[in-house]
Amino acid sequence: MRFLGVGETNDLGDMYLRLAARGHSVKVCVTDERSRDVMQGMLAFTDDWRRELDWIRDGGADGVILFETASDGEAQDELRRDGFSVIGGSSLGDRLEGDRAYGQQVLGEAGLATAESKLFRGFDEAIAFITETPGRYVFKLNGSGWASTRSYVGQMDSGADMIALLSTMRADWQNEEAPSFVLMDHVTGVEVGVGAFFNGERFMSPANLDWEHKRFFPGDIGELTGEMGTVVTYRGAEPMFGETLARFAPMLRESGYCGYINLNTIVNDTGIWPLEFTCRFGYPGFPILDSLHDEGWDTIFARMLRRDEERLPTRAGYSVGVVITVPPFPYSDGYDELGKGTPICFREPLSRLQRESMHYGEVALRNGQLVTAGMIGYIMVVTGVADTVEAARRDAYATVDRVVIPNARYRNDIGARFAQEHAEMQRLGWLT
Repeated sequence: MRFLGVGETNDLGDMYLRLAARGHSVKVCVTDERSRDVMQGMLAFTDDWRRELDWIRDGGADGVILFETASDGEAQDELRRDGFSVIGGSSLGDRLEGDRAYGQQVLGEAGLATAESKLFRGFDEAIAFITETPGRYVFKLNGSGWASTRSYVGQMDSGADMIALLSTMRADWQNEEAPSFVLMDHVTGVEVGVGAFFNGERFMSPANLDWEHKRFFPGDIGELTGEMGTVVTYRGAEPMFGETLARFAPMLRESGYCGYINLNTIVNDTGIWPLEFTCRFGYPGFPILDSLHDEGWDTIFARMLRRDEERLPTRAGYSVGVVITVPPFPYSDGYDELGKGTPICFREPLSRLQRESMHYGEVALRNGQLVTAGMIGYIMVVTGVADTVEAARRDAYATVDRVVIPNARYRNDIGARFAQEHAEMQRLGWLT
């Protein structure tokens, strides 16, 4: 098969490596100049993905284009209309993820309970709103270009911390465009995501559940990083999937969506509270899912595009994924001096399964040495798979201990609170 990867920062690099290792032809276009060294010496690259469309077309049914972000949906729609096989998302997916107010509107129209969410296009209006209606709010900027560290979960019932943050941002705002953001009521409970692959016509089964660990430090302290690690299972998602994502199959079908989609939620005594869509592959979600698949990405994608088999062969049990980073992650400023070009070594012996459980991120191969690369210091995801989360944790961290990178950082508590979260979801009736 022929695969053309399109993205800003080579986020699907590990997937491309595994496709190439299975004998497929892979070309990658990285549009962000700062990330063009990611996986240099390991993959084949192109400066212009559109220039490779004839190469993909010549591959016939075996030519596939993979999109990494939720910002190129219109291009994906156009390519599908032109007869290309595209996996990623769609223009609808871009809007569901990037326009948070619209995403909440769609969720409400589907009959889901949504936390009160207000759209603002200026800081003054938002500050006045919190002053008049004090409370805890969650701040998130609209659009796909913002770092996760810019989001903020209010801590004070008075809202004073949120007002202070918005006041500071107002004074420092330098973008030409006016700010666009939402303030959502803070909801407490178990945070859990439900995700599945959509093949353009229907969802593939089974769906999965994930429990993210978003903050930088153990104990859920520090910056919101996106994710520092996640627990995933393909078993037991049916009740939540049926009440959430399954409702959107007609909308996704009409938009031509083909790819992975996830809905992050809070569950508590009053029900399911959807927070946000992810309408693309997740990071680090996709390698953690990969560790639970019984077949390679090539076979999965071929099945998705043929639309002849809805069942996805997966393993029982759980996968625990741990993200390893180097300074200054989760920030990019100073990376050239603090972390870029650092050698990556491994304690031997490494088993085949341990090697397969290392999913590379911002790395490159220079003169035979694996080194850190890219723009932020997101180096790899290490996975462990077992029948229980505790055993999967031991498996993952045993492999983490084999990785030697100067100044490497990772959370040592991924999955540690799962027993309590699982018990609470059982009490609420979402897990058996």
